[in-house]
Amino acid sequence: MDYAAILESRINNRNVGWMDIRSTLQHFALISYAVPIDRLTPHIPTEHFEIAPFEIEGQTCGLISVVPFLDEDFRYARLVPFAKFRFGQTNHRVYVTNRQTGEHAVWFFGTTLGSWLVHCARLLWRIPWHHAKYDFGCVFDEATGRYQRFVVQAQSSWCPTDIELQHTAEPMPLLEGFASMEQQQLVLTHPVDGFFRRLDGSLGTYSVWHEEIALTQAHATRLYFGLYERLGIMTREEMMRPHSVLICPTTEFVVHMPPRRFDPGRAPSDTPTS
Repeated sequence: MDYAAILESRINNRNVGWMDIRSTLQHFALISYAVPIDRLTPHIPTEHFEIAPFEIEGQTCGLISVVPFLDEDFRYARLVPFAKFRFGQTNHRVYVTNRQTGEHAVWFFGTTLGSWLVHCARLLWRIPWHHAKYDFGCVFDEATGRYQRFVVQAQSSWCPTDIELQHTAEPMPLLEGFASMEQQQLVLTHPVDGFFRRLDGSLGTYSVWHEEIALTQAHATRLYFGLYERLGIMTREEMMRPHSVLICPTTEFVVHMPPRRFDPGRAPSDTPTS
């Protein structure tokens, strides 16, 4: 697989539709965990998606990523660009491949959102977004390019969250489980298609666009995500041993809206939008 060519094509695909959402993401973190695949299979429709395997510490694992950030100016890029919203958000996802297309993607357990917009998304598109009350204690030093403090907490019945990181600002290395930086960038940072189980039980999908993310390393001081303890995927102790922790102070994403129903029997372009 030509990872570099696929990555380039995803970055060059800059189309923005009338309903698409654009947002500057601040205090973006990518916290990844290597987890035995058998712990993940009960939570993913494996008839449609294969959990991407990674050889890590002598074991074949799947990778979970927890992605917290602060939406600084969440807005419709063309429809109503003057209406902007600011809130915390955390995505919980597993790296998969789409059995229909063979492409790398992510399966979303769900998302917590610190805004009333979560209720609109749940009602309109039945997307698994859950309300949370966020507290960001992040202080970035522009002069040194390092965070003096990186703390994110979220009160949520679905996934209470407690994050404290120490930022080293060292460049992202080639991480265990990946054969090349091109593969790592494509799989870890550029899975543009996401899939999820809608609140009505059917499958849904949406996609994003973003440029390369300038990630640097950090270490965990505190990590806890109640979702994974509740599902039996990780213990509290295991959550303190992430596969990798990466940070980017600011980046920009476009979310192609609206989310669609996912029908594996149809070609992607024929998937209905209702």
